[in-house]
Order: sequence, then structure tokens, then C-alpha cells
Amino acid sequence: MLKKYYSLTKPGVLYGNVITGVAGFLFGASYFQTFDVGLFLATIGGMTLIIASACALNNVLDRDIDALMERTKTRAVAHGDIPVRNATAFSATLGVLGLCILLAWTNWYVVSVGVAGYVVYVWLYGAFSKRKSIHGTLVGSISGAMPILAGYVAVSNNIDSAAVLVFLALFFWQFPEFYSIAIYRRREYAAAGVPVMTVVKGVPITILQIVAYTVLYVASTLLLTLLGYTGWIYFVAMLLLGLYWIRLANEGFTAPDPDAWARRMFHFSLIALLAFSAAISLGAWLP
Repeated sequence: MLKKYYSLTKPGVLYGNVITGVAGFLFGASYFQTFDVGLFLATIGGMTLIIASACALNNVLDRDIDALMERTKTRAVAHGDIPVRNATAFSATLGVLGLCILLAWTNWYVVSVGVAGYVVYVWLYGAFSKRKSIHGTLVGSISGAMPILAGYVAVSNNIDSAAVLVFLALFFWQFPEFYSIAIYRRREYAAAGVPVMTVVKGVPITILQIVAYTVLYVASTLLLTLLGYTGWIYFVAMLLLGLYWIRLANEGFTAPDPDAWARRMFHFSLIALLAFSAAISLGAWLP
């Protein structure tokens, strides 16, 4: 049963967000030449609990949709393995613990970002826009960019241009990542009545959006160097990786099998995220 409750936290989503939060903190620590172990543990620990809480509550709110989709129908709440009441209590416990940690040992910027991310993901995205609007991805991408911002402002205690850029990088990254899924899973989304881009506008328009947001992602990562926040080793690494991703994105226009291409785009998006997280963690320390 513990494994079922653990699954409520959506470990893949949870760890991906925690990685970016760690990267944001390390980026701030490298730029400001300081590292507070206690602040790091409180920021990452509290943030992890809040993200886990949001994911668990999302399982509750999405149980009807999840039951209709192949990749989600076995989720614990949708499948009936965990009652709604228990899952809600589990989510609330995690959320309260996480918020208490952030309130006690971080700053108000981190607390504000954490609360905003929770509200946007659970309510504005999960409960409303995901079900009713083609712009659900845009709303969800706001919450998905919050962890790296929280990690950075924990150190900076300020919203500066670097904070804006790391937020934008993760915000833009999520469009090619999710839209790629929406291409090869479009029939499932259509069956569940979820108005994603591929269902409402079609695959060609979605590919155009993927290319545009991939370019914006790459530009935002490179601006960190141009504004003096990272070194040139970081810049060269992000440029080469970015150019390859843009090339791969453009292949979608002529791909004989859009689904196969979309899977490649999705898998590379994960590589891009890990590479960016690693590079930004070291970017200000390297030449």
C-alpha cells in the first residue's frame, strides 16, 4: 500500500521538478559565491513536499480523465486502489509539512513561489484550464517553471533578470515536451475530451508551435551568458545542444511518421532538461 501512496506523488514529475529546483539553487549559489547547507535542505525539502502534495491532489481531481486514458487508467485513485478521501488527506499532510518548512527556514520569495506554483498547477491548470481550454499547457507551464525559480530566489532573495530567464527557460521548454506527447497520444486525449493543441488545432499547427517554443527556449538559455550570469563553456554547450534540438524540431514538418518523430522529440526534451540543469548548476563557476 505504501507503494500506491508513493505513486500518488507522480515520481517522474516530482523528480524532474526537484532536479530543476536543485539546479536553480546551485545556479544562485555559484553566481553569488555562497552555499548555505541549511537553506538548501529546507528549500529542496519543503519544495519536494509541496510538489508531491500538488501531484497527489491532481490524482484526485483527474480521476475521471485518468480512467479513460491508457497511460493513466491504472493510477491509484482512478483505479480505485486508494479512496478519494485518503488521497486528499495524504496530499494535505504533505502540503502543510512542506509549507511549514519553507515558512520556518527560507524566505518569502520561496514561500510565495511555492504557493503560487501549487495554486496554478492544482486549480488553474488541473481543475479548470486543462479541461476547458486549449491554453491549458500554457497555464501548466507556469507552474512547471516555478521550482527552478524557487531554488534561485532562495539564494538571491530577489527577483532579478537571472530569475526571469531561468523561469522563462523552463516555461518555454515545457511546450515542445508536452506537445510532443500530445502528438503521439492525441487519440487518448480526444477520447478523454481534453482540448490539447493536437486535438483542437491538428498536428501541423502543433509542430509549428513546437519549433517556435524550442527556439525561444534556446534563446533564453543563451541570454544568461550574454547578460553575464554564466561563462562561455556553458554558452557553447547550450548553443550546440540547442541547435541540435531546433534541427530535430524542424524535422517534424517533413516527418513521414509524426508519432515516431514526436517520441524522439519527447525523449530529447528530457536530455535537454538534464543537460540544462547540469550546465546551469556549474555555469557561473566555469569560464
